[in-house]
Amino acid sequence: MRHAVCLLALLLCGCSVGKYEYSREAEKRVDMTVTGIPTILGLGTLGTTIPLTSKYSLTAAHVAKFSLYRVKSYHPECDLAVVYHKNGNVTPPRFRNGHIGDKINLYGYSFISALPVASSGTNLVNTGLKNSWNKLSCVVVATNAGVVKGMSGGAVYNASDNSVGGVIVGYSDKINDLKTGKLLYQHVGLYIPYSRFKAWLDDAIKS
Repeated sequence: MRHAVCLLALLLCGCSVGKYEYSREAEKRVDMTVTGIPTILGLGTLGTTIPLTSKYSLTAAHVAKFSLYRVKSYHPECDLAVVYHKNGNVTPPRFRNGHIGDKINLYGYSFISALPVASSGTNLVNTGLKNSWNKLSCVVVATNAGVVKGMSGGAVYNASDNSVGGVIVGYSDKINDLKTGKLLYQHVGLYIPYSRFKAWLDDAIKS
């Protein structure tokens, strides 16, 4: 992927960006985790995990932090974690880094409905993201695919070959150019690309 060319102004608003819909395919590819303080819906804090092996799953660090799962490893820079989870005889996903302009499909669970959801879109741009979970050095990808609260930790699939290209970590209402301050994109989903966590993930699931 290209070098980061802009800086994200992370200003979350509402519960979602873009278009997403109920998906049985999402139910096959990702799992839901419900924990934390109960909401008016009675569901608690909801997030998504990606089964990796019979005993490990991949998710966002902020999801792992508030889940009941035991954490195997936190990424040192990115909003990612490998957690212990009994997945049975799961087929390990195949990972591949994508590129700007590629078509992608996102899978996760909706906090609003607690149902599996999916969306489709395009990789728009690499961007900086700095918060309590993600350091600026861990560059993320912005996409016009829809994301709803609860999809964090969910899977980003490369549409061309059905490989996993990254992990959903959130959304933003805008991205500005780093040098000019010009508005580049509005209402985008955000995910960490495979290239940023390949070595860490390989090491985390060795044993």
